[in-house]
Amino acid sequence: MRRSAALAALAVGALVLVATALASGVHRSAPTTLTVWVGWSAGHELTVFKQVAAEYDRNHPEVNIKVVGGIDDNKIVAAIRSGTAPDVVSSFNSYNVGNYCGTGGWVDLAPYLKKDNIDPAMFPAAPRYYTQYEGKRCALPLLADDYGLYYNKKMFKAAGITRPPRTMSELAADAKKLTVRDKSGKISVAGFTPFIGFYENTPDRWIQHFGGKWVDSKGHSLIGTDPAWAAFAKWQKGLIDWYGYDKLVRFQAGLGDEFSASQAFETGKLAMNFDGEWRVAFIHNEHPSLDYGTAPMPAADNHPELYGSGYINGTIIGMPRGGHHQDQAWAFIRYLTTKDHPLAVLSNGLRNVPTTQSSLNSKEIVPDAHFSTFLKIFANPKSNTSPILASGQSYTNAVQSWFTKWQAGRYSDLSGSLTKLAKQLDAQVAQAKGGGGVP
Repeated sequence: MRRSAALAALAVGALVLVATALASGVHRSAPTTLTVWVGWSAGHELTVFKQVAAEYDRNHPEVNIKVVGGIDDNKIVAAIRSGTAPDVVSSFNSYNVGNYCGTGGWVDLAPYLKKDNIDPAMFPAAPRYYTQYEGKRCALPLLADDYGLYYNKKMFKAAGITRPPRTMSELAADAKKLTVRDKSGKISVAGFTPFIGFYENTPDRWIQHFGGKWVDSKGHSLIGTDPAWAAFAKWQKGLIDWYGYDKLVRFQAGLGDEFSASQAFETGKLAMNFDGEWRVAFIHNEHPSLDYGTAPMPAADNHPELYGSGYINGTIIGMPRGGHHQDQAWAFIRYLTTKDHPLAVLSNGLRNVPTTQSSLNSKEIVPDAHFSTFLKIFANPKSNTSPILASGQSYTNAVQSWFTKWQAGRYSDLSGSLTKLAKQLDAQVAQAKGGGGVP
């Protein structure tokens, strides 16, 4: 009797184990693979993002995050057009939000935000603006970039300069004091270069410090009529002419790549540099002994109220049209963009600015005097960004193309050529609204 009872108990136990295994098998089905495209490609930057994704993986066994780095907007657009888009895409260029939102290339996130009771007011004004277009919010901010002045303290001391410049006149004067040439006049150390196209020098970042306006209330270009644009153009070319255009081109041709340990400011070839907040992390990792400081970029002499402000844009993230697993993709996007912890980890590792109101004051943010400059610039109410237009980045690219020709001396009529540029920009926007974006 005892043997029969024992066998019966074993049989019941076996059935329980089988049932448990079958039940658990339902929950242990293969996780959903989410393919996430990001722009980061530099070693430590991509590694930091992958670490955050791996932490999410550990806490969410239902998904497996596959991160692909080195992605730019051309690749994103091509994938959308070919129907091979990943689940999640991230872009460094908030400029293109008008294109992505206006054409439906990126999925409208408003229903997801509403479902989860997420108020966009949790993001400051600038990132809230550049993640939408004409009322459609197809992106969320994932860290922000702002721009300031990096200066070599050792070189400043040797030149008798006691503080970073605060006006454009001071910037030009200090640049000349800090420049070193050999007997032939060849530049060996540049005090500063405002050369458009060199490293982070783009017109959209510069014009903020001259108080320039981009468009009027109807979206028409003001580049031909706002005097700030001509003022910037004259100041910029004046300093380039002092160096000598050809000599500056040759000097820059011999400098290291921007995103490498041979970058010119890091190696002492530039005394001052206009750069983004992420340079703090690069210097820490590549040249930790460099004695440098950070400050806001100088303001135009007639706009002292702008000192302390800066240009802001940022990394954006969303779901492309044609992507898969949208519910899981949204959950990952929501985690990255609305939770203080991942934003703090990314900010600490990348030294980009976190983009929610609460994360700016997160106790997880590692204090750093160099980086704090950029947190203050981001919080400055006069900091601003580029207009979000239907033509996307092609708008600012056209302005940059004009400046590269201007600095080379190809325009003699400054006012007339700016007016012509404004008309071209208006035509470009009209064409984009007519269907020139992502199909």
